[in-house]
Amino acid sequence: MDALHRPVLLKQALDALQIKPDGLYIDATFGRGGHAAELLDRLGDDGRLLAFDKDPEAVEYAAERFGDRPQLLMRQGSFINLEAVVSELGWRGKVNGILFDLGVSSPQLDDAERGFSFLRPGPLDMRMNPQAGLSASDWLAVADEREIADVLWKYGEERHSRRIARVLVAERQEQPIVRTEQLAALIEKAVPGRRDPNKHPATRSFQAIRIFINRELEDVEAVLPQTIDVLAPGGRLAVISFHSLEDRIVKRFIRDEQRGPQLPPDLPIIPPEYRPRLTAVGKQIRAEADEVRANPRARSAVLRVAERAA
Repeated sequence: MDALHRPVLLKQALDALQIKPDGLYIDATFGRGGHAAELLDRLGDDGRLLAFDKDPEAVEYAAERFGDRPQLLMRQGSFINLEAVVSELGWRGKVNGILFDLGVSSPQLDDAERGFSFLRPGPLDMRMNPQAGLSASDWLAVADEREIADVLWKYGEERHSRRIARVLVAERQEQPIVRTEQLAALIEKAVPGRRDPNKHPATRSFQAIRIFINRELEDVEAVLPQTIDVLAPGGRLAVISFHSLEDRIVKRFIRDEQRGPQLPPDLPIIPPEYRPRLTAVGKQIRAEADEVRANPRARSAVLRVAERAA
């Protein structure tokens, strides 16, 4: 596998899941199968791995690379369908581990035709599933100035969001914004004054638009509660995040489930339905220096692990 496509926190995530050869596991974000390959190697003939990915290219790749591995069950679609698919398989309450590697995959970033990166000229698409939904260019053509500004602020924490939105709306009255390099140049033009020499001024805006187009944060918020009824008692949840917005959601979810509902302090017996359902396993895990040197994209990765209560 190319160095740029190395799965992040591979050993840490797989070790955290405590793989059993005959267990049932879920890779909710297959990508190009980096984590899945290692997980499959740890499974025996009776083990199974259910994998999800929105991207049809990822599903094709899975068929090519793992077509001879009966342990793998591949599904094209969002992990938002996790509980429904697990119920269809009869796995509800039986899954031993679930892995999320959030965000866009390296092959998507590196493919100029997908339009995720301002570093590569290409069509401004940004959809993880290019067969569904509005592309980034389609959205920029119809969104009003306030909506654009709000998206850049909410999902990118871009402090120049209003100025950038104003420039984009003015530009589209002259010509449509349909290329990554075109959008990057407009943002660079809109951002005033001194800049961080180590960060392109379009970084936050590209991140924000991508997250919005793919409903990334909304889907994470919706799927995490599903994992509890999917996991078996003692089953593990492992989530790798790459920016603070994702990690904040994961951290809050684990904290709240570990704390449990806040009940009156004089309640003599806590009903089972009100007991904590998850327990955090250790502290957050980050990539070590050697991994970051070999794979710079690991620098911002954070792994959090939790265990389903018995």
